[in-house]
Amino acid sequence: MPATKPQRASQTNEERSNIELINSAPGALDSLDRRIISLLQKDGRRAYGAIAEEVGLSEAAVRRRVQRLRDSGVMQIVAITDPLQLGYGREALIGIRVQGDVRLVADKVAAIDEANYVVMTAGSFDIIAEVIAEDDNDLVHLLNDSIRSIPGVTEVETFLYLKLAKQTYEWGTK
Repeated sequence: MPATKPQRASQTNEERSNIELINSAPGALDSLDRRIISLLQKDGRRAYGAIAEEVGLSEAAVRRRVQRLRDSGVMQIVAITDPLQLGYGREALIGIRVQGDVRLVADKVAAIDEANYVVMTAGSFDIIAEVIAEDDNDLVHLLNDSIRSIPGVTEVETFLYLKLAKQTYEWGTK
């Protein structure tokens, strides 16, 4: 009778690093995906090898997971800039009230280059948009000629940003 090796109770780091379990359900994230996202939120330039060591996967497995997260739209890796240092002197949140199909107006607002965030809401405004303009004249032009001229827009309220108190990107991984 051939002798059998006793099974080890735990895996070595090398064995663990080559295990890759990916949940194929759309939008489903497992704990490894969330750890990878969390590490990239802290440093979007972090090397896949360093991430692999920390989460216990191979570098290739991390690379595939990151690519899947990017391809599915779950995650983007971008450079975050300070608009003031790039020459934009005005940032504002715009509350927009609409008569008619809110989706059509939201699409038109989203097509405006200066709008970097557009969301349809439930509440006193139908749409909230964040905009960035070079100066007050550009903001007036944006409000008057670009937003208020959209068919269906009935009211616009502008909230100028005076000082940024907090902006973080380390959320959504719990």
